[in-house]
Amino acid sequence: MDSDELGERFLEFAVQIGFIVRALGNDTISVQVATQLAKSGTSPGPNYQEACACESRKDFIHKLSIVLKELRESRFWLRYILRLDLLAHVQVAPVVDECEQLNRIIGKSIVTAKRNAR
Repeated sequence: MDSDELGERFLEFAVQIGFIVRALGNDTISVQVATQLAKSGTSPGPNYQEACACESRKDFIHKLSIVLKELRESRFWLRYILRLDLLAHVQVAPVVDECEQLNRIIGKSIVTAKRNAR
């Protein structure tokens, strides 16, 4: 998978996060979760795009680390939504799966970049 394909996956992930955020209710918990998820779930894509344009390996690793941090936070909120039954499992589970896949891809990319930096 090249960087453009991965960038498209991040864009689609952000779109799916938007659908989930829109579907959450107006009660106190749902609003709080929606706010947090909207921030963490839409952040990985732009940060990945910045990583692709980095001028140094150190900056590349730093940007990918931000992507990973935001993906991990998103995964938490998505799992929280499932545990509280705030939305249907069928709507959220595929997004959790994609989040986990992206986590693994970025995590391995960081390991590889650090190894190549030595």
